[in-house]
Amino acid sequence: MSKMLTTPFHRTSTASEVIEGVDLSGRRAIVTGANSGIGVETARALAAHGAEVTLAVRRPAAGEQAAADLRKTTGNEEIHVARLDVADLESVRAFTAAWQGPLHILINNAGIMMPPELERGTAGHEQQFATNYLGHFALALGLHRALADGDGARLVSVSSAGHLYSPVVFDDIDFRFRPYDPLAAYGQSKTAEILLAVEAQRRWSGDGITANALHPGAIATNLQRHTGGLRTPEPYRKTVEQGAATTVFLAASPLVEGVGGRYFEDVNEAPLVPARPTGPGVPGVAPYALDPANAERLWQVASEIVR
Repeated sequence: MSKMLTTPFHRTSTASEVIEGVDLSGRRAIVTGANSGIGVETARALAAHGAEVTLAVRRPAAGEQAAADLRKTTGNEEIHVARLDVADLESVRAFTAAWQGPLHILINNAGIMMPPELERGTAGHEQQFATNYLGHFALALGLHRALADGDGARLVSVSSAGHLYSPVVFDDIDFRFRPYDPLAAYGQSKTAEILLAVEAQRRWSGDGITANALHPGAIATNLQRHTGGLRTPEPYRKTVEQGAATTVFLAASPLVEGVGGRYFEDVNEAPLVPARPTGPGVPGVAPYALDPANAERLWQVASEIVR
């Protein structure tokens, strides 16, 4: 087992702090779901350090508003908006077909959380799995050549401590036999996002691509619209600037150069935990979320779905 990566940063570090002094001029980034919440703050930090950033969003009008604000606050005019609905594979294919040139940073940030009733999306698959995982898997696959041309590109999957509530249940991913549970479905989709990073690292490291996943922390955003708002105790909450820190660190910090297939929280690699913690604080990562066999199996399953 590789030595765990520790950094000088912590739970309250902000996105701008974790890449202070880093020059991203000439680097091109895509951030999905970047018109609000931690997505827009991630884009802001990257743009402020010189990156060309594409906001890949479901509603381009909202994306244009966010882009105008980012151009104004960062002084960076190289901020673009493109339509992308990760819940729709045709939208993903159109986006990847339109992309030209190398890509240095891909941040799979968009997502949904715990719709109360069972919804089905791509090809009849459970909506959280389809949106949070399948769409991002197809996006990464479609942009693989651009990432390989990026000379040290980074793939970042925004997962969650919610992964601790369920592994990927391969025999019933879509809740066709078991009762639908919003939290279990959310947890499964977030485990899948970690496994995406694990297998992408194994398959693509030879192309110079590194892939990691993360838990951003508890941040009040539109993500919790189905859950009645954020319920994490106040002392353990983060601002959006703090919530974007681990994403930005994995996307751009030299401290994580060449490090891949891992899961981070609070801007440090997370410890493996033998069971789901019951209290607040640093939750850790479940062994099933980093298991290479699970990662390879899920990649094969997803490949059959999105081909």
